[in-house]
Amino acid sequence: MRVILKQDVKKVGKKGEVVEVSDGYGRNFLVARGLAVMETKISREILSEQKEEAKKEYELSKAKAEETAKELDQLVLTFHVKSGESGRMFGSVSTKQIMTELRRLGYHFDKHVILDTHPIQSLGTTKVRLEIFKGVIGTISVKVLGTN
Repeated sequence: MRVILKQDVKKVGKKGEVVEVSDGYGRNFLVARGLAVMETKISREILSEQKEEAKKEYELSKAKAEETAKELDQLVLTFHVKSGESGRMFGSVSTKQIMTELRRLGYHFDKHVILDTHPIQSLGTTKVRLEIFKGVIGTISVKVLGTN
């Protein structure tokens, strides 16, 4: 019996795959629990439509992320930190501070998008890379100024 999986099933397959299973397992377990549907001409058409729609949505999201990455390339975040006479910084600028500033400017990302996870511990301008979408990387400039 061939079925189309509606969600991931361990040791059987992933969502959207057409798999061959025994008749009893397919009818009594997978279909009965709503994990799969029988493979028919109509169900194959619906599956292909869903895959096509998911592909369009992925492309749209990627294009939006690329546009956001271009905006981020122009962005400069400025932080003021205490420093000594010789220009030595007291403390650092963390990824949390960078994300807070980005949110204040209207960019709402998860903190895990920052690829350069080490805190900034020197005065001047530092480039910080963010992976906004799979394969789409934006770079922001973080300017750290010292105050006495």
